[in-house]
Amino acid sequence: MSKYEIAIWVFMLAAFLGFELIRRVSPLLHTPLMSLTNAISAIAVVGAILITGEKNATMLSKVLGFVAVVAAVTNVVSGYLITDRMLKMFKKRGDK
Repeated sequence: MSKYEIAIWVFMLAAFLGFELIRRVSPLLHTPLMSLTNAISAIAVVGAILITGEKNATMLSKVLGFVAVVAAVTNVVSGYLITDRMLKMFKKRGDK
């Protein structure tokens, strides 16, 4: 098996497991789940940076890596902002 075939298998397995895990979460746990997906997106940022900064990277992989970095960072930042806003809903009005 080539490294590309292995990468495709890992991607398919991760997509299937991720879908099954998220599908079975009760609505009460959506805020902690959002925090977890933010952490997973942060891992995607690191992976995209590694791909983009590879020594022998082609121009296509650099462009796609840059797009992946921008998309993942946007996802992380907006996810944390949404999670923070949701958690503020649970605070009492007198608390700062």
